[in-house]
Amino acid sequence: MIKKKGKFHIKNYKPLGEVVFDYLREAILSGELKPGERLMEITLAEQLGVSRTPVREAIRKLQKEKFVEMIPRKGAYVANLTAKDIIDVLEIRIVLEGFASELASVRITDEEIDELGEILSGFNNSLDTKDTVGMIERDNEFHDKIFEATRNNKLIDMVRDLHDQFQRFRLIYFNEFDNYVELQTWHEKIYKAIKNRDSEGARINAENHVKLIMQIVLKWKEAQEKKVD
Repeated sequence: MIKKKGKFHIKNYKPLGEVVFDYLREAILSGELKPGERLMEITLAEQLGVSRTPVREAIRKLQKEKFVEMIPRKGAYVANLTAKDIIDVLEIRIVLEGFASELASVRITDEEIDELGEILSGFNNSLDTKDTVGMIERDNEFHDKIFEATRNNKLIDMVRDLHDQFQRFRLIYFNEFDNYVELQTWHEKIYKAIKNRDSEGARINAENHVKLIMQIVLKWKEAQEKKVD
């Protein structure tokens, strides 16, 4: 449950239901509201200092966008991201990450290469200090910077549409698994290929990076299924 109001601010130019929706959506994406957590209208309304109506509207919209699931006679809960959901996201990422890295290696500027290197250093620093939140943020920035460097607006728009699903997966991945050094190694391979303008190497390393993650998730899925059995 949300511990405090944090960054919740009522905006005059937005309907209150949308403001509450944005706030709850961000709380889900940041992991403050966790999968399986119950959303109680009256409690949220009291915490945010609003009536139950905008909270109810926000929950309905969150349900429509699959952030929330309604369970009969129980109420609203933050939706779980299933292993199938994760695999679906990764299958898309294999294609998008590979293509984006290939394009970026040709179109990226020297300044952007420096920025990508700084982001990579930030990830490494977060890894050294075991700062999981920092690693998630730097991982997001690393891949976003590559997509921006493609100069392909359609590709960037496509990634933005999938951003929320990518972000929810990141939260699960960084909390369920601990192969951070392997992620660091693949990031460095992708970075070096892009820096060297090696388009084929950039594509292959980016694809293999996601494929490795998929293999790990599939093993996790099998382990989860065995627990159920």
